[in-house]
Amino acid sequence: MIADKDKRDKDKIDEEKRNNYPKSENADAERSDNFIMLPTVDFCFKELMKNPKVRKGFVAAILGKEPETVRRTTVIETELRKESEDDKLGILDVLVELEDGVKMNMEMQVPYFEYWANRVLFYVGKIYTGQIQKGDDYDKLQKCIHVSILDFIHFPQDNRCYRKITFCDVETGEQYTDLMELHVLELKKLPPKDQNEDGVIRWMRFLGGKSRKEFEDMAEKDEYIKEAYEDLKKLSLDEQKRLEYEVRQRAIRDHNSQMKSAERRGEKRGIAIGEELGTQNTLKRLVKANVESGKSLEEIAEFLGLDLSEVQRLTEE
Repeated sequence: MIADKDKRDKDKIDEEKRNNYPKSENADAERSDNFIMLPTVDFCFKELMKNPKVRKGFVAAILGKEPETVRRTTVIETELRKESEDDKLGILDVLVELEDGVKMNMEMQVPYFEYWANRVLFYVGKIYTGQIQKGDDYDKLQKCIHVSILDFIHFPQDNRCYRKITFCDVETGEQYTDLMELHVLELKKLPPKDQNEDGVIRWMRFLGGKSRKEFEDMAEKDEYIKEAYEDLKKLSLDEQKRLEYEVRQRAIRDHNSQMKSAERRGEKRGIAIGEELGTQNTLKRLVKANVESGKSLEEIAEFLGLDLSEVQRLTEE
């Protein structure tokens, strides 16, 4: 009986050890194995666009063409763009030149950006005008396309998740020129489940994916998205790329946190200023009423518990 009890106690201890130690280590290993980069991090998106097949599939979806008809796309290296001297985050964009000379600039933007339209026009304008030098003819200017992939709501007035914008006559809708074209992809507006989608909407669902299961399901439906998923898995296993991804992800997270903190400070300061202005206006009314009642400034200062100089300032204002 004692031997049986000892054996049961030993088995219980062994089970606790298995539950507490190996299970934890295995869980960590499993989490590490299941790690997958997310395309909404601009570093990951830019890395994916370096793959010619992935790039061809996405560009074709934007152009509304079959991928086989897009024969050549070339990535043009761009420097990390800074909005200002104090900008520590910078912008990672992808600039692609097509076979016919058309240039397509693509940006992944996660946090809300109030003046996004202004910035898009500024940069697409720079790309467009940068095609010619002094003395060149205007016929050298080729079409420029800007693609905004946004993980925030840019057009709150409706549920359309994809827009193609060109220069048009406001009355007839007739297109004036196609030399500048804007595509806006709002990932937040995608329906919760796949609606038997294809083309640019299918790519939007991939770019907004959050798990291996989502990526795997989409990879089964499109060979170009399958290529993107395979590339995503390779990138996620690359120690150096993963480090760069995590650094970039941390920078974005810190930037967002700083922006939110600044907003909160601004709100608190605004409230404080409002309260201060309210107090000042009340004091002005009190001082005015006492002056009109015939009291001297000294009497008013004593009555309100203020310095005489403060009462004088309030009467002057």
